[in-house]
Amino acid sequence: MQNEFRLHIEEHFSELLQNKFLLACSGGLDSVVLTHLCNQCELDFSLAHCNFQLRGTESDLDEQFVRELAKQLDKTLYVEHFDTKGYVNSHKVSVQMAARELRYGWFKELMGKHQIKTLVTAHHADDNLETFLINLSRGTGIKGLTGIPEKTDTISRPLIPFSRAQVAEYAKQGQLSWREDQSNAELKYLRNKIRHEIIPLLKETHPTFLHNFHTTQRNLQQIADISEVHLKDLKTLLFKEEGDVVHIAVKPLQALEPIEAYLHGLFHVYGFTAWNDLKQLLTAMSGKEIRSKTHRLLKDREELILSKLEEEQISSYTIEETTTAIEEPLAMTISLVDNIGETGPNVLYVDKETLKYPLVLRKRQKGDYFYPLGMQGHKKLSKFFKDEKMDVFSKEKQWLLCSNTDIVWVVGKRLDNRFKITPNTKRILKITLN
Repeated sequence: MQNEFRLHIEEHFSELLQNKFLLACSGGLDSVVLTHLCNQCELDFSLAHCNFQLRGTESDLDEQFVRELAKQLDKTLYVEHFDTKGYVNSHKVSVQMAARELRYGWFKELMGKHQIKTLVTAHHADDNLETFLINLSRGTGIKGLTGIPEKTDTISRPLIPFSRAQVAEYAKQGQLSWREDQSNAELKYLRNKIRHEIIPLLKETHPTFLHNFHTTQRNLQQIADISEVHLKDLKTLLFKEEGDVVHIAVKPLQALEPIEAYLHGLFHVYGFTAWNDLKQLLTAMSGKEIRSKTHRLLKDREELILSKLEEEQISSYTIEETTTAIEEPLAMTISLVDNIGETGPNVLYVDKETLKYPLVLRKRQKGDYFYPLGMQGHKKLSKFFKDEKMDVFSKEKQWLLCSNTDIVWVVGKRLDNRFKITPNTKRILKITLN
C-alpha cells in the first residue's frame, strides 16, 4: 500500500510534496495509518488533535497516544480541548454536528495562524460508501451521490481510493498501534448501523462491490460536472445582479424541463429545499415570497428577486440639531450654507426654519404620506413607491428623513414640498448623502 499511496500522491496531490500541511489525527486506525504513510513518504506536516471531552478518561488517553505518536515521529502537534456538550446545548445541534463544527472551525483558525493552505483527513473508500448510503436514505440530488470529494480548495483526502480492509492490513503488517473508540460500535448511530450491518451484506453479494461502487461514483461525478457547466451557463443568462439583489425572469424559468430538476440545480446553493413551494412561486401573485435559512426569494411582477437575509436592524435613528455628520444607518453630512450649489438625488437643500428637532431617520410605516416637490397636494408613500416601480426589497430598505411625524425627504428620491427653499428662507440646510 505504501507504494500505491506514494504514486497516488505524486499523480493527484503533488501540492503535498511541495508544501507543509496539517493532518487531522484522532488516534484511531485511519488517521494513524495516514500519519505513518505520510511520514514514510517524507512529507512535511504537523498533527492536529481534538479532545472533545465526551468520553472522560478515554478522551484523555486518545490525546496522550497522539502526543506520543507526534514525539515518536518528531512532528509538531497542536491540541485543542472543546466543551462539546456546552456547544450542543447553546447551539441546539447534535453531538456529531457540534464536533464537526468545532473541529473544522479550529482547523481553519490553525491554518490561518500558521499560514498552512491544506488540511489532510483520513477519509477512505468505505467512508465514502457510508456517506453515499446515508445521503441516499435521506433523499438527495446528484451532488449527494457523488460522495466525499477527494480534494477541495483547503481539504485533501488522499486515502479515498483505499478501502478500510487495505488500511487495516497496512497497520497489521507495520505492527502499528492505535486507539479504538468504543462509540464506533454503537448501532444507535445511523453511520455505524450502515457500517456494521448493511455494507458487509453488500460486499458479500459481490466480491468487487467497493470497486464497482467507486466506478459508478466516478461516472456520477462526471455527469455532475457536465450539469454544473450547463447550470453555470444558464445562471449567466437568467440571473442578473443589481446591487445586492439578483433579478430572475420568470418565463424562461417556466420553460425549463424538467422544472423541478432545474429549480434544484439553480437554487439549492441558496439553501432552498421546498421545491414545490418554489415551483408555485413562479405563478404566484406579486409580493409572495419564500425563505431559506440564508436567503429570500420574492415574486415581483414577471420576475423573482433573490436577496440575502439581513440581520434585524434598528428601525429609526435620531439626528440632533448640532449634528454635522452621521455614519449609521446612512453616511450623511449636514451643514448650513449661504446658497444652493450642486444638486442631485443625493443632495438636499431645505429651509431650516421649517424643521423640528430632533430629526428622525426611519423606515416606512402604514399610512405614510407626503407632499412631493413639484406636485399639488399629498401622495401616499405606497403610491409613490408603486409609481417609482420599486420592488418589495427596495421599499423595505428605503429610508425616510422626518421632522416630527412629517416626511421631509424620501432619501435619494424626493423632497417634501413643505420644506423647500423659498424667497423667504433665511437659513439653508444642506444634507449630503455620501
